[in-house]
Amino acid sequence: MPALPEAAYFTLPPDWVCEILSPSTAAHDRYGKLPVYAKADIPWAWLIDPTERALEVHHLSPRGRWEAELVIRGDVSVRAAPFDAIELDLAALWPDAKR
Repeated sequence: MPALPEAAYFTLPPDWVCEILSPSTAAHDRYGKLPVYAKADIPWAWLIDPTERALEVHHLSPRGRWEAELVIRGDVSVRAAPFDAIELDLAALWPDAKR
């Protein structure tokens, strides 16, 4: 964003969204929100599932459909787009993980 707007809201969509899934919201996050994000041309979406200890990285294709870029589980370190310049320790996301 080149400059903060004067308005109380942003009209420029983000480059990335992240949803933390829970048993009560997972279906809405996947089937309700992801299509809205695609329609807004948000290029990257992460779904983090603490119960499954999983990270899903999805990229919006030129056809406007989500493609799975990365699906990984466990206490591993990853480089996940669009932040692949840094290594992310997934164990830091799981409250009961041994570090």
